[in-house]
Amino acid sequence: MSANETPVSHQPPTATYDSAFLKACRREPVPHTPVWFMRQAGRSLPEYRKVREGIPMLESCMRPELVAEITLQPVRRHDVDAAIYFSDIVVPLKAIGVELDIKPGVGPVVERPFRTREDLARLRDLTPEDVSYVTEAIGLLTRELGPTPLIGFAGAPFTLASYLVEGGPSRTYENAKAMMYGDPELWADLLDRLAAITSAFLKVQIEAGASAVQLFDSWAGALAPADYRRSVLPASAKVFEAVAGYGVPRIHFGVGTGELLGLMGEAGADVVGVDWRVPLDEAARRVGPGKALQGNLDPTVLFASREAVEAKAREVLDAAAGLEGHVFNLGHGVMPSTDPDALTRLVGYVHERTAR
Repeated sequence: MSANETPVSHQPPTATYDSAFLKACRREPVPHTPVWFMRQAGRSLPEYRKVREGIPMLESCMRPELVAEITLQPVRRHDVDAAIYFSDIVVPLKAIGVELDIKPGVGPVVERPFRTREDLARLRDLTPEDVSYVTEAIGLLTRELGPTPLIGFAGAPFTLASYLVEGGPSRTYENAKAMMYGDPELWADLLDRLAAITSAFLKVQIEAGASAVQLFDSWAGALAPADYRRSVLPASAKVFEAVAGYGVPRIHFGVGTGELLGLMGEAGADVVGVDWRVPLDEAARRVGPGKALQGNLDPTVLFASREAVEAKAREVLDAAAGLEGHVFNLGHGVMPSTDPDALTRLVGYVHERTAR
């Protein structure tokens, strides 16, 4: 084997390679536009609420059989074209000993926020043994899913850093931005450390059998393009480069990132996720050639009538008509009070309308 060849174990699983989802990610012709939904596994499903009853969020992410069941639920119910691994972006941080918890109604809360260079010592390397439950769960899933691809995911360095520095969710990110502007060397070192942890977490998922990975930079929309290019893009690019050799599609998504779409593509993703604020034809112009796009129905549309949902879905599909590759998704995650039947009908509608 030459130095440039990818080991056989790193090739995409053959059962999923010709799936509509992976073909779209590779910008190849598809039998229909593939559909999956961010947060498709979760609170919108009564079967999810039943199996999660009384189990804290982080604990539920560490039980392989429970993770597999939750991940499979929307595939069974909605006939989506891909599963997304059920987890949370703070799982790798918890796995290396960061003291945090996911508080109901609040989100991740860090016991001691990161504010000084000494805090970097709390971020040790992540090993596969730290997240053995992930390897086990993905093994269970790939056997069950067969030809349906499984998407692995992780939080991007900027979003993870923001949680660590703020100590929890934030609307202003004043502490994170103060570090980014006021101590750029510490900020860069923090993001570098997180890029290494994130890369290791994605590698575990790919090596266990994930067919694609998505990097969630949920909070990147809070940044101006110049700040993103200087202070965030290098770390995200390191993550995408670290997993490039596996040959699986890499998706990059953030919310409120219309002004950053070109830069997010530049970071190295094969597929750029687009929220509902920018039409896909305009997003394609901003991203430039050589990338597939994912998106971008407004999640709140699902609360309207069936006719309204279909009309808005048609707008998304029409805007995507000229794209090299398109994965239909929402512009953000499924909202908890969404009617699951509305999602099932939407999948059927997109499949039927785009059948080739």
